Amino acid sequence: MARNSRQQLIDFDELDAATDLTPAEHTTWQAARDATAHAYAPYSGFHVGAALLLADGTLFKGTNQENAAYPSGLCAERTALFGLAAAQPGHAPIVGMAVAARPRHGSFGPALPCGACRQVMLEYESRQGQPIPLLLPGRDGTILRFSTLSALMPFCFSPDDLPPVG
Repeated sequence: MARNSRQQLIDFDELDAATDLTPAEHTTWQAARDATAHAYAPYSGFHVGAALLLADGTLFKGTNQENAAYPSGLCAERTALFGLAAAQPGHAPIVGMAVAARPRHGSFGPALPCGACRQVMLEYESRQGQPIPLLLPGRDGTILRFSTLSALMPFCFSPDDLPPVG
């Protein structure tokens, strides 16, 4: 029986602070942080915001929306993407995305998208046919910069995995 061990590397930059961001990245980063104020998180107390920067300069935000029936809530990343697609069909390409999170009464901290959000994010990147750069909060105030969403989920399920329709 043959066994091949392989290693998958994730390519990203770890920035020391928001001062290391480009002006467009800083705008998107701050919009995600601002969005946390509108999260509906009465059960977890974990407020998450996501911001999308479009090629035409438009910013579109999403927040986590919890529900007493826990699985019925939705993450900030998906509310931003789904909301954009519903509100602005044919929108300009997404050229940047940022996520921010904080407890109800506390400072911003690390937050990484869940598997469902990563899958949805990758589908949007695939649909638009170009990479979507992503900023995520890391530990100790650092910022993780990914040049493409696909770096977060190298073994994703994609439309190419489905049988042809017809």
